[in-house]
Parts: sequence; structure tokens; C-alpha cells
Amino acid sequence: MGFGIGGLALGYLLDPLDFGKERSSVVDMLQKGSLSLPHFAPKAKRIIYLFQSGGPSQLDLFDYKPMLNQNRGMDLPESVRMGQRLTGMTSGQQNFPLTGSIYEFAQYGESRAWLSELLPYIGKISDELCFVKSMHTDAINHDPAITFFQTGSQLPGRPSFGSWMSYGLGSLNNDLPSFIVMLSKGTGRAVAQPLYSRLWGNGFLSSLHQGVQFRAGKDPVLYLKNPDGVSKLERRHMLDYLAKINHQHADEFGDEQILDRIAQYEMAFRMQTSVPEVMDIKNEPDSVLQMYGPDSLKPSTYASNCILARRLIEKDVRFVQLYHVGWDQHENLPAEVKRQAKDVDQPTAALILDLKQRGLLEDTLVIWGGEFGRTNYSQGILTDIDYGRDHHPRCFTIFMAGGGIKPGITYGQTDDLGYNIAENPMHVHDLQATILHLFGIDHQQMTYKYQGRRFRLTDVHGNVHQKILA
Repeated sequence: MGFGIGGLALGYLLDPLDFGKERSSVVDMLQKGSLSLPHFAPKAKRIIYLFQSGGPSQLDLFDYKPMLNQNRGMDLPESVRMGQRLTGMTSGQQNFPLTGSIYEFAQYGESRAWLSELLPYIGKISDELCFVKSMHTDAINHDPAITFFQTGSQLPGRPSFGSWMSYGLGSLNNDLPSFIVMLSKGTGRAVAQPLYSRLWGNGFLSSLHQGVQFRAGKDPVLYLKNPDGVSKLERRHMLDYLAKINHQHADEFGDEQILDRIAQYEMAFRMQTSVPEVMDIKNEPDSVLQMYGPDSLKPSTYASNCILARRLIEKDVRFVQLYHVGWDQHENLPAEVKRQAKDVDQPTAALILDLKQRGLLEDTLVIWGGEFGRTNYSQGILTDIDYGRDHHPRCFTIFMAGGGIKPGITYGQTDDLGYNIAENPMHVHDLQATILHLFGIDHQQMTYKYQGRRFRLTDVHGNVHQKILA
């Protein structure tokens, strides 16, 4: 009896995935995508999306416009604005005084990319980056704009980007979710725009594909630990018995959500071991911690989340989403954007260098950017040392690295005053289509039929921008 019980326990611990026919079928559900993808050879396998919530000011970080400084205080010409939409925060202003950045810009690397003095670390790796200065979006307020980037629609309810990727391509690992989300709060603005869990929700897709939020502290994933007095072996027996009952119900009623629930229970069981291991960054070498900066060991900071993102990528998590809030500088921009940029500058550069040194950047796509840009005129009173900027959806900057993106280039340009796009406009759906293309997916063919219509991430739009592909 002793050997028998011991053998059962050892079987669970050494090979929990193949111990039992039901459990093997559940693992297949998690690993295989729902479609026959990829459509063609992919260049990327994994993605880290560094989403900068609030709308970073491209004019103070990336888009150097000396003419703005030359015309500081001049009212924005109507011939430039052309009646474009304003938010309620500036629509009542009597004039729109142009303002360049008070920060110095310089060119970096062989690519001669222009960057603000606020981003010296990112400047040093500029030859690894592709800057897109011609992004534009349809939304002018935060919630619909972020929702648009994350789901392809301004209206809530659609599946998130990571959920689409999980649905189409499946998982690369057995012990962690294919889509993981982490949040950090910036030092730029005390009261930041809130984020909602529906931004990483599965929408009308199976709940297998929803994003799982990881947090700092003793319980990185809520409700993952066993209750007091319940051992791992007891939990295993309970899950196996529950799975047997659920399979009987699934066979009887044909409800696929029952099978999804079984798969989620199995993933949670495996995460009891895998999550504490991947979340423990204290054993990272001092050289790595120093590379990411002084906040690297502070839980829930952008720096520590960047380290965790790299560790998750090493474990073959398909989609890692980091949200960093605090970029909404309507006033007091010079002081706030300086602090906010310091949060992200060194850790972002370190993450890209770290991935490259480990041979992971080649097939890991890194994206950095927010939901829209900021205006070239001051919101509120313009002074010699202070100004604010309102939301500006017509043109803004993002950058990407790795995963088949052409390094060391700047794509797209804005006009001399930084208000409109001058060449190579890239819409949100274009960006989504291009990212999917890097993963071997034809964005027009990755669809899901719901309520009589076939939906896709890019809706009925989107063009792949071949010029930024390596």
C-alpha cells in the first residue's frame, strides 16, 4: 500500500500532464490554437507589449520639431488644424499657442534617430529600434482609444489582442498561461487614468484565452494557493474527480464551456508551482538588476515588471502585456513627463538588450507606445517654463524591436509643426495587421463567427506595412 500511494504521488509530481487520458486532452486544448495557423512562416514567436497608458508626448520624447520652438506662442494656424476635432478640455480655449519642447534633442547611433534628453538609455539602443512617427487613431479620449488598440474596436466587448493570439496560435508552454498581464503606476502623475480588466478579456472567445493578471506580493495570482489544510496531492485528487464529473456533463450536454473550465483548473494546478518560481527575481545576478535600474527589486514597478517579462518570455509565454500608467500630462508637463520618462527609459533599454544577449530578441517582438499623442499647442496658459498638452489622435510615435522588425529605421513623418502626418500614415488596424503578419497570420483570415458575423481583430480594415519588416 505504501509503494502504491507513493507511486501515485510521484506520478502526479513528475508527470502531471500525461497522468490520465482526460488530463492529456486538456493539455492539448491549451497548446493547440483553434485555427490552422500560422498561414505562412512566422518571424516572431512571442510578444512583449509595453503599453504606455495616458498618451506619451511624442513632441517631448521622439518627434523633434525646431519650427515649433521658433514659433512658440503663435496661434495654431487654421490651415494646419483644418477644423479637426478637439476634446472638451481645450475646445473652449480662445487660442492654441504653439509650444515646442523645453528639452534638448540629439541624434543617436548610426541610424541618427532623434530622441529627447529624457531618454538617454533608449537613445543608446536606437539602432535596435524601428520608430514609427506616423501612427494615428480614430479615438480622442482614453477609454475608447486604449480599447481600440487592445481589441480593434472602440466599444467594449471584443477579444483583446493577446486573446486573439492565444486563440489563433495556442500556447508555447504547459505550465503558464499564454497571455499574462502586469500593471505599474508611474511617478509622472499622481492620479492616473484607470485601467479595466476587459482590456485583457477574452470577449466572445473561449475563456481559455483571457489574460491572467500577475500581481506583486505573496499571491501573484489571486485564489491560486490551496486553502489551509489542503495538500497538493489532495487538490490533485479533487481536480481529477471534478474533471471526471465535468466530462460526464460535457458529454451529456455538449457544452464546450465545461471543457474550458476543466482546462483552467488544470492550468491553475500547474501554476501553483510555476508562478512562484518565475516571480522570484531575487536570484537574478546583480549585473542584471543593475542593468534594469534602481527600481528593479521594488515590486510592481515598471523595472521589476520588465524583468518578469523577460523571465516569462524565457518560459515561452506567448503574449506578455505591461501597462504603465501616468502619461496623461494636461498640465505641468515638463516636470511630470521627466519623472515618467525616467520610470521607463533604463528598464526598456535593458529589456531589449537583455533579450538580445540571451538570443531571444530575434523571435520576440517588443512594442512600446500609448493610445494617442499630445497636441503641439499648450492646453491652458503657456509660460516660459510650463505648459500642458491635450490628446492628439492625428499623429504620434511608437517604437518596436526584434521579432522580424527592421532595426535602426524611422518610418513615417509629421509636418513641420507636428500636427498632421506628412508621409507613410499607419493606422491602428495597420499596426495590428503588421504584427499578426510577423507571427505568420493573415489578419483577414483569422476570424471568429459570433452572432451571425465573422469578426477579426482588424475589423474590416488593416494593411501590412512591408517597409518596416526585416
